[in-house]
Amino acid sequence: MKNKFLGKRQLVTGVSLVCMLLFLSCASKPAETNSAEALLKQGNWEPANRARLVELIQKNANSGAYAVFDWDFTCIFQDTQESLFRYQIDNLLFKLTPEEFHTAIRVDVPKKNFSSDYVNVKGEEINIESIGADLDSAYTYIYNNYEGLNGKKSLQEIKATEEYKDFRGKLAFLYEAIGGSFSAEIAYPWVLYLFTGMTTQDVDEVTQKANDYALTQPIARYSIESSDVLTGKAGKVSLSGYKQGLRVQPETQNLMKALMQNGIEVYICSASLEDVVRVFASNPKYGYNVKPENVIGMRLEKDAAGKYLPVYKKDYPQTQSAGKTKAIKSEIAPKHNNQGPVFVAGDSNGDYDMAVDFPESTELVLVMNRVRKSSDRISKLSKLAVEETGKADAKVILQGRDENKGVFIPYQGSYPFGKKTIEVLSSK
Repeated sequence: MKNKFLGKRQLVTGVSLVCMLLFLSCASKPAETNSAEALLKQGNWEPANRARLVELIQKNANSGAYAVFDWDFTCIFQDTQESLFRYQIDNLLFKLTPEEFHTAIRVDVPKKNFSSDYVNVKGEEINIESIGADLDSAYTYIYNNYEGLNGKKSLQEIKATEEYKDFRGKLAFLYEAIGGSFSAEIAYPWVLYLFTGMTTQDVDEVTQKANDYALTQPIARYSIESSDVLTGKAGKVSLSGYKQGLRVQPETQNLMKALMQNGIEVYICSASLEDVVRVFASNPKYGYNVKPENVIGMRLEKDAAGKYLPVYKKDYPQTQSAGKTKAIKSEIAPKHNNQGPVFVAGDSNGDYDMAVDFPESTELVLVMNRVRKSSDRISKLSKLAVEETGKADAKVILQGRDENKGVFIPYQGSYPFGKKTIEVLSSK
């Protein structure tokens, strides 16, 4: 019996020793933390930028504060809406009838000639009436013959035709011509009207296909020209500089995660179609994980069947320039005691207003450096960021990228596309 009790004491002592060792082992491990310092990885952030972001997050953690990001060229590299537009053209992903197409491409477009930068290869002027007539003819042929619409020919067969070549060259050209000739109020919604006849689910599916394709493509520039044979009323057009490829940005993904895990709500306010951006920002496979309801963007009216109409949403601001401020005030601020964002991120003139219109709330603005012209409004913020370099309380920070690769670099300056030298501010 004595030996039996001794065995029990030895067993108890052994178990106690194991428990003690486990306790000491666990105690020696650092506690899990949601601190900004732990969550916000260095990545390729310019070091002072990361330090300023960490300070901002620590100060505003779990306070009810929120952040607003632009999407295209800010959260991702390049433009998801433009990439989708050209993917639609290349794969004929449209649901418009010829009559609906005729209406959609003319909505609010002035009849006067386009800017002198947008003429045909002979230098002759073009306007919506001349190029519109050519596009109507080409689209009607495609609609009546392509099996994806109302015909029997395969996509490969259609793409071999002069009608398709003219359609591709002139529709891509028209988008650029409108943007380069008329106001943003006309140009920004125009491309959205080509979703006429689609449902939100249709757009979701097309956007995913376009995103997934573009994410595999090299970052490059290319040219598109229309038919040499079917010159039509507008003549042959040719334009270079179309952007190829998209890239996610791990640093932006990580920043959003750090903000959200510290109780700072993340919103997107974009000049692209809201449903298009929501696919990229909220679908977990892309790595941003923004709440779907926190994505704010352009909106269109829909018919009774839930299909888009070529009509901008009534009584809702265009989410570009001053319209972004209006959208933040009407769609986001009421959820936060009508306070403005503590943090704003953008890259272009269309983001300037929301970056400066909430001075009592906004503590920090992040500008993604695209080396804009010195006359651009966003360049005012870039210059201020350079002046405030290294300051612990900087109001603006400037982050560089390599535009040849679509990645962050740890500097304020960027490598503009096609260049091998970093530029911080434009000399133009």
